[in-house]
This record gives sequence, C-alpha cells and structure tokens, in this order.
Amino acid sequence: MDAAAIAPRAGLGRRVAPGLLLGLLVLLADQASKNWILYGLDLPQRRFVRVLPVLDFEMVWNHAVTFGLAGGVGAAGPILFSLVSVAVTAGLLWWMSRTPKPVVRLALGAISGGAIGNVIDRARFGAVVDFIHAHIGSLSWNYIFNVADAAIVCGVIVLLLDGLFDRKGPGSEPV
Repeated sequence: MDAAAIAPRAGLGRRVAPGLLLGLLVLLADQASKNWILYGLDLPQRRFVRVLPVLDFEMVWNHAVTFGLAGGVGAAGPILFSLVSVAVTAGLLWWMSRTPKPVVRLALGAISGGAIGNVIDRARFGAVVDFIHAHIGSLSWNYIFNVADAAIVCGVIVLLLDGLFDRKGPGSEPV
C-alpha cells in the first residue's frame, strides 16, 4: 500500500470519535433513564406522573417498533428487531467512517446509540421501555417514547436537513 492510500485512514479515529462519543452518551443516558423509571421512580407500579400539561411519565412495554408497527410478529419479534437494529447500526457506523461531514457523523452516532439502547432493552426484557408520554390534552395526538427514540428521530431529522440543504452533492452543480 502506498502512502496516499494510508493517509485517509490515519485520521479516521479522530474523525469518527465525536460521533462515537455522542452515540455512547446517548446509550448511557437512555439506559440510565430507563433504569430510573423502572427502579428509581418505580413507574411500573404507578399509573403515570404528570410533568407538564402536555407531558407525562407513563411506563409502557413496547413489543413492536415505532408507532406499534410490526407488533404482530410474536415471540420472534425481539430477536428479529434486534438483528435488524444491529445490522442497520453496522451500516451507520460504516457510513460514519466514510462521510467527510462532522454533522452527519454526529447524527449517525446519535442514531446508533439509540438503536443499541433499544437492542439492550429487547435483550434484557423482550420489549423496549417507553415512558415519555407527549400528548395534547384530550386530543387524539399522543406518543410514548424514550431517550433512544428521541435521539434516533433527532439524528434522522439532521440527516434529512443535511440532504435537503447540501448544495455540494451530485447533481447540484450548474449545467
């Protein structure tokens, strides 16, 4: 291998470190918050805790994926969802190692940390601990999620915004 081929790899650890660190922080915050809900606040034994008029802590075991999708896959669900999450996370980490954009690496780190946090729940409990209940009064809009889910959604939003506003990508050059 010549020096030109080795040079881009030499700074790889330094480039991906912030994304990996953010992923680790998301994972730790997610698992700490879930342990607090389960064992500190003991929320499974209570109906809910009102935090704000539009926000409660309400413990829910999520046996499906976001919005209850694919909830009917039965006992294979935790294994199937975990395998898919690990495969997607591997792809995201590969992407992180290839992208030159720091904001994309951070977004990929947040998504990866959240995905692994939910995989840990599925391995420990067979379901994901969801507890942040956002709602608008008595209207039908409500959503129950966790720190991992929030990090995944925020990371995806950053990736979408980057894709929408990146003027240096293929096809953006004037013809």
